[in-house]
Formats: sequence, C-alpha cells, structure tokens
Amino acid sequence: METRQDGHQDGYYEHGTTAERWARGQLFFEAKEYAKAARVLVTVAGEAPEQLAPRLLLARAYYHSAQLSRAEHELRAILERWPVEDYARLMLGRTLERRGRAEEARPHLRMAAAMAGEFPQ
Repeated sequence: METRQDGHQDGYYEHGTTAERWARGQLFFEAKEYAKAARVLVTVAGEAPEQLAPRLLLARAYYHSAQLSRAEHELRAILERWPVEDYARLMLGRTLERRGRAEEARPHLRMAAAMAGEFPQ
C-alpha cells in the first residue's frame, strides 16, 4: 500500500469487514471528522443499500462536511426507498436551504414537521 499526503495508506477507508467499517465510520462521525466518516461509510452503504442507518449517517457526514450535492443525492435516494423517513426529509430540506434553494426546501421541511407531529399554531 502506498502512503498518501494525509498520512493514510490507500485502502485504509475500505479495510476491514462491513461491521468494522461501520464502527469506524461512527467513530469518525462522533469525533466530528465528517469527511473521513463519509469516506468509510460510502463503502458500507454501497455494500448494504437496504440498511437505512449507514445511509443516513453517510448523508449526515456529507452534510456536515459541506458536501451538499452528495448529501442531497443520498437523501433523495433514502427518501425514494423510505418515503416516510422524517429525519431524512428534514435533512433534505436543510440541505436544500444551505444550497440556496429555500423555495424547494419548504415542502420538505413542512412535511418533516408534520410527520414529527409539529403543526403550526
């Protein structure tokens, strides 16, 4: 394996079993190393696309590392498969807001609020 500029060897993010990479991705996320978490979690999500938790954490890692187009793409894929996932709906709305698309975000934010039982007074 060849060492890169960031000090890690190629293959570091892909190394280990799916469960080991899932745990490593969670650790990176908890340490607020969001870009590193995303690099690990993308392999986990790719191997287990039917699992919501890794895909949602991947979307969150993308969002927090300002990889907003990737976050949007992942969140839309999640909502296509799990249309009643209110947190993904909320995150999509927030992602669209950060991308300067407030009008497009509004229905997602309203739907997320309604799904969470938060209704306007």
